[in-house]
Amino acid sequence: MEMPIIFTKVCKRYDKAAAYAVEDFSLAINKGEFFCLVGPSGCGKSTVLKMIAGLTAPTGGQLVKPAGVGMVFQSGAILPWLTVEENVALPAKINGLAAEKIKRLSAEYIDMVGLTGFRQKYPRELSGGQKQRVGIARALMAETEVLLLDEPFSALDLLTTQELHRDLLQIWRTTGKTIVMVSHSLEEAVMLADRIGIMVNGRLKSIVPSANADVGKIRQIMVE
Repeated sequence: MEMPIIFTKVCKRYDKAAAYAVEDFSLAINKGEFFCLVGPSGCGKSTVLKMIAGLTAPTGGQLVKPAGVGMVFQSGAILPWLTVEENVALPAKINGLAAEKIKRLSAEYIDMVGLTGFRQKYPRELSGGQKQRVGIARALMAETEVLLLDEPFSALDLLTTQELHRDLLQIWRTTGKTIVMVSHSLEEAVMLADRIGIMVNGRLKSIVPSANADVGKIRQIMVE
């Protein structure tokens, strides 16, 4: 099976830090897989995501990844002075796509995330869940094979989170993208992912298939 993301003994230490944020990290993520990283706060999981995104470079080891990825941030990170349609279209405009194609794709992805009728709204007119939908549509608009999600639902209420879980799974099945997600919720990871990577103190401690994953056992691995 093709593997678009391969870490081989990767380490990352930030300037002047005494310890490595990520150390001896090896992982292969399959094409089209939904992979989720979990672990205690500060264990290095967001640093792994940033290395895949190209926002920071490994200190050592080897990382093979696509040149471009789409990323959804915890806060949504949408621009308040742009409409929903303008926010979603931004990656395509930066990449120099033709105006007609931008219009067609932005409409397609806005509809895909359930925001039909909200295209001309501004972020101040949207709920938290709707803002995250805009972030997902904008990441899809980048037209990359990999979608990265950095705790995108952590600030949302339970009902909104459940709705977005259903929509995200449908988007994954429809697009066939490789999804790598960081989550603080073990239950969320078990429900969404194909496999779950458990990180502790910068190291990948274990990988478990979600099909037979036990939340209690994952918690035990995290504290051992």
